[in-house]
Amino acid sequence: MGKKRLLLPAEEVDVMDQKYEFQQIKSPHLTGFMLKLFVKLLEAPVFGPFITDHLKKQNHINEVLRNTVIPETPMFKPEYPFQEPEVSITILDKDVKSEDRVEAALKCLPPYDPTSTLTSDMSLFRYWRIRDYAHAYRSRLATPSIVAERIILAIEEFSHKMPPAPLLISFDPEDIRKQAEASTQRFEKGSPLSILDGIFMAIKDDIDCLPYPSKGGSAWYHEVRSVKKDAVCVSRLRDCGVIFVGKANMHEMGCGTTGNNSNHGTARNPHDLDRYTGGSSSGPAAIVASGICPAALGTDGGGSVRIPSSLCGVVGLKSTYKRTSMKGATCDIGTVEIIGPIASTVEDVMLVYSVISESAPDKICSNPYVPSLPQLSTNEISNALGSLKLGKYTEWFNDVFSPEISGKCEDALNMLSKTHGCETVDIVIPELNHMRIAHVVTFGSESASALSPEYEDGNAVKFTRDTRINLALFRSFTASEYVAAQRLRRRMMYYHMEIFKKVDVIVTPTTGMTAPVIPHAALEFGETDLQVSSNLMRFVLAPNLLGLPAISIPVGYDKQGLPIGLQLIGRPWAEATILRLAAAVEELCATRKKPQSYYDVLKGSQI
Repeated sequence: MGKKRLLLPAEEVDVMDQKYEFQQIKSPHLTGFMLKLFVKLLEAPVFGPFITDHLKKQNHINEVLRNTVIPETPMFKPEYPFQEPEVSITILDKDVKSEDRVEAALKCLPPYDPTSTLTSDMSLFRYWRIRDYAHAYRSRLATPSIVAERIILAIEEFSHKMPPAPLLISFDPEDIRKQAEASTQRFEKGSPLSILDGIFMAIKDDIDCLPYPSKGGSAWYHEVRSVKKDAVCVSRLRDCGVIFVGKANMHEMGCGTTGNNSNHGTARNPHDLDRYTGGSSSGPAAIVASGICPAALGTDGGGSVRIPSSLCGVVGLKSTYKRTSMKGATCDIGTVEIIGPIASTVEDVMLVYSVISESAPDKICSNPYVPSLPQLSTNEISNALGSLKLGKYTEWFNDVFSPEISGKCEDALNMLSKTHGCETVDIVIPELNHMRIAHVVTFGSESASALSPEYEDGNAVKFTRDTRINLALFRSFTASEYVAAQRLRRRMMYYHMEIFKKVDVIVTPTTGMTAPVIPHAALEFGETDLQVSSNLMRFVLAPNLLGLPAISIPVGYDKQGLPIGLQLIGRPWAEATILRLAAAVEELCATRKKPQSYYDVLKGSQI
């Protein structure tokens, strides 16, 4: 046994002396026959342990978790020091009804101008917002029932493509019609429940939503886990009159970042149907980007809301750990996962977030932080933005697959500085590879634990091959490795809290690459390509491991017309700050390209 490496306590590390070194994940890219063979070997009693140990050695997991002395005590879930209150915010009362919370959120938005919506001839493309639908319903320019028929046609068209490219895994046209008719009648009586009444949303397949099963993107998981009621987040939205179109496609069990799904068909990126959406919330992002729904719910345990939002050119919010209830989600036992909104605009994310958010539990912080939103309707917005300091780790920021990604993100920062006076500050985040390892061991161990009963019952062989590869690696993590990962979690929390003493927001590209091409063989057999996963996940892990809020906003396109996202990472509980900044970025980067596959379900045409 070799001599162990000893890490200095985090508070003694000279941060400015740290050099950036990002280590690419080392793992074969496999599909077709070679993927089948690799899975057989990996699950074999003799070869499997040898292969997993080799992969862990190649990717420095053994070196960091077994052969390193980490002085910090374990942090088994995110814990935060006291945070200064945000400014220019509206606090969402936890004791009022969901309808009242979304009404409070509505008052935070700039005044609505109906002349710039349905009655105008828009020369530039933009998505219909929730307030556009509400105006159309109230003005009798459309009804929820009319829109429902257009949505049903659009979803059926996607489902009948060859090869299949379904946006939804579970879909019942009659249930949609029933919900839409009830909403239409409320509008006819002049008594809509809220601004969200008649708004169509998709729900990721790992969140319970009656009358549908929750399959987690699998072909069988609903057979061992029944759905008896809506998830808490879904129930709150239903109280506001939201119409649910069904259960959205996803990477099976959330164990992937591309959105590949050989069980039901792989959702396609509306900007280029030969490319992935990103995952694991592939269906929610694609259905929003295609114009079929203005918003959707996803889950995010390793960038799974932000990655597809970035690749599909929409907005995705990952809130602070425990800011949204996970009751009724299949992934409700972990410490890295949240339920979050995906929408076409920041204001629509705010409206949905206002309904699903809740106060912080006392066990996570000494003072419960109630949810709040930025006041975008006041003149204080420029002052609030002008005081913000944005932290940028330049070497990390520029470590992308194409310089167009960092270039577009840099352009957005320059516009924020020029227009609002935001100051960009150079920062250093040490030990990013340690954070990557801590996240994969934490997420992987928690996923393996949740699915352990299925292994014991012999159901693991029913998963797709790429899921089986990931779960084989996850099940190889030991208790001592998990504890070591939690020591690293406390260490990384210290570094980030020190950074947030100097800056308000950390800025990065959302992903290290734009939407990757879907290999033809992967559609039928699936694939494993952890190097692509590494590129997609490069910037998204701190919000999950440390429970920090983060948001992805579209800031432009590469030369191939593929969307690029900017990520804003905030202090704990500082959703209002990143939403305010995201709204400013959205306004400065206002030009949006119409996706190749886009449906105007409000006016009634496919464009």
